[in-house]
Amino acid sequence: MTSDLDTVGRATATPDTDQPWRDLGLKGDEYERIREILGRRPSNSELAMYSVMWSEHCSYKSSKVHLRQFGEKAPETDALLVGIGENAGVVDIGDGLAVTFKVESHNHPSFVEPYQGAATGVGGIVRDIISMGARPVAIMDPLRFGPLDADDTRRVLPGIVAGISGYGNCLGLPNIGGEVVFDSCYAGNPLVNALALGVMKHEDIHLASAKGLGNKVILYGARTGGDGIGGVSVLASETFEDTGPAKRPAVQVGDPFMEKLLIECTLELLQAGLVEGIQDLGGAGISCATSELASNGDGGMDVALDLVPLRDPTLSPEEILMSESQERMCAVVTPDKVDEFLAVCEKWDVPATVIGEVTDTNRLRITWHGELIVDVPPRTVAHDGPVYNRPMARPVYLDALQANTPDSLPRPRSAAELQDTILDLVASPNQASKAWVTDQYDRYVRGNTVLAQPEDAGVIRVDEQTGRGVALSTDCNGRFAKLDPYAGAQLAYAEAYRNVAATGAVPLAVTNCLNFGSPEDPEVMWQFAEAVRGLADACQQMGTPVTGGNVSFYNSTGDTAIHPTPLVGVLGVFDDTDRRTPMSWGIDGELIYLLGTTEDEFGGSEWAHHQGHLGGLPPAVKLEAERQLGQILVAGSRDGMLTAAHDLSDGGVAIGLIEMALRSGTGARLWVPDGIDPFVFLLSESTARALVVVPRSEELRFTEMCGARGFPCTRIGVVDSGLGADLGRGEDQVVVIGNVYGEDLVLGLDEVRSAHSATLPAVLG
Repeated sequence: MTSDLDTVGRATATPDTDQPWRDLGLKGDEYERIREILGRRPSNSELAMYSVMWSEHCSYKSSKVHLRQFGEKAPETDALLVGIGENAGVVDIGDGLAVTFKVESHNHPSFVEPYQGAATGVGGIVRDIISMGARPVAIMDPLRFGPLDADDTRRVLPGIVAGISGYGNCLGLPNIGGEVVFDSCYAGNPLVNALALGVMKHEDIHLASAKGLGNKVILYGARTGGDGIGGVSVLASETFEDTGPAKRPAVQVGDPFMEKLLIECTLELLQAGLVEGIQDLGGAGISCATSELASNGDGGMDVALDLVPLRDPTLSPEEILMSESQERMCAVVTPDKVDEFLAVCEKWDVPATVIGEVTDTNRLRITWHGELIVDVPPRTVAHDGPVYNRPMARPVYLDALQANTPDSLPRPRSAAELQDTILDLVASPNQASKAWVTDQYDRYVRGNTVLAQPEDAGVIRVDEQTGRGVALSTDCNGRFAKLDPYAGAQLAYAEAYRNVAATGAVPLAVTNCLNFGSPEDPEVMWQFAEAVRGLADACQQMGTPVTGGNVSFYNSTGDTAIHPTPLVGVLGVFDDTDRRTPMSWGIDGELIYLLGTTEDEFGGSEWAHHQGHLGGLPPAVKLEAERQLGQILVAGSRDGMLTAAHDLSDGGVAIGLIEMALRSGTGARLWVPDGIDPFVFLLSESTARALVVVPRSEELRFTEMCGARGFPCTRIGVVDSGLGADLGRGEDQVVVIGNVYGEDLVLGLDEVRSAHSATLPAVLG
């Protein structure tokens, strides 16, 4: 940028001036299109706006053509109140209440500056929620890292976790779920996806639009600084090189205490009826807020940029427009309510400044000390950016990868070998306890957390009078998506759906965060297209609309892309959270049932991954079976037929049983059904399965319900706290699995807990 002010007049008079469009991430044809739209070269300020708004992160220019399927294939439902295109989706949960929820990525900023990158990821998604008019009530954080013992993992993981906890805990928001996954494909490119959930009444829904000629545009919240200039809009639109982090100034700096004031201030402003339209300032900052508000409204806005409160008075107009400083909002207010609006902001000690007004010019005009520096059609900035139908090609390696099945891997063939295999898996980074992470989060603040990590889904009570509430789960196995992205996206959806149903909630709606490599790689683009198609087809079949989400491209280090990671979040609803089903089983004598069928399916499994193998096909997708299983789990919970339930996914029956036993602190006796290999029975990752615990008094009613649906239901065990004493182990609780190659497999919970809990602390301290 030049030091001299580059006005619109100067841009018109000097058409041949060189501009740094390449440095701002624009392609040559994109720059020429901007010139065509304006009929001249852009001013430097206009160039700054277009560059951030046309970035991959903000414009979805490579993904739009595929994301349309979520609308085209959307199932008919009365539950969806606000869909794709707004800051967050909104669904009806009954009794006049609605919830809004969304997940977004903050991957690259978190690699560059782990603490602030993760913290501002939380802050940004929370502002999306409050901009809809909702009170945020919970957050979640699906995380993915390289190998646990890798140097870079030890660099980024502690900072990322500290950033999430530091920001979320200060806001007083319970962190109720998420994932922590380790895989070498994420080395140098961790995934930090942040989800927030908010609650509102139907009449409190607000949208981002600037309507009403003469209405005032008010910027309120933190002052604008030099942090985050180009921030996520640029960082998330390019691939990192192998040399590591080198863009620290582009990472935003968060202030959770200001965000807390901003939340309370915004909610009071909305409830008092002082706001006509509202938009948070996240990616692309003022460029995004002004252009989107104007584009969604009556089409025009005038802004005096020199009125923007600054932390750094040396910032140029271009830097102010590109800054992604945190904790800022933009509101449209009628002139007669401006004083009252400013008074509420003053009450909460939140700076607020009138910076412009709505016009009928169909132009976004921005001045700097009276000089016109931006004069653009706002829709061309916010919504009519480039749309690419990128070349796609099925990966050349895929046939060989799918043909390389895990069948050649040596399998345990005795009870002792299988016991050693299970104990190794229990202690593996992906299956080990994540308490080192989750204990840093406040999971129960505000008093309405019903279930939280490590339960199958987080459950929040949203109405203390009726007990009405919601459940949320996020899931994705990137290895499955690498082997088959269409099936992998459906399997991510199916697992999240199953997790929600396992708690007793009725699955209702979906959000997603689609993490992929470079869209300029035809093989990556094919993976993306297949994953979107798979998720859209699954949601259509299962009747759960996609309410919104996020696309994160350029997740690569050098030329190496991450596994396709189409993370899916499913939201379910409870009439009464007192009817939720936990993971931990109950008293002695209660019966353990396996629901669903088990087949020899190990492609992409945790067992194969632990052997260093990736190949074959993922488990078969069984959406109709998932629907039936969900109905059984919900009905069993609602009608008091279940004491406990746990979905089966990574590690299969063995890991599911161990997690239930550890959660309850009680042992059990189980057996492998005749006619199936114990290794397959215990470690296969076949889908549409769950473990449930049924009181003896409910056994007949429960099995008849399963039988009426024709759904497989097999009794495989009984809760028994006395087995340790019977086996001479004193007070140690044990899980005994019979019929394992003619022997009993005995797992002492003390030994299992020790192996399960030691892995992360041993590496992270």
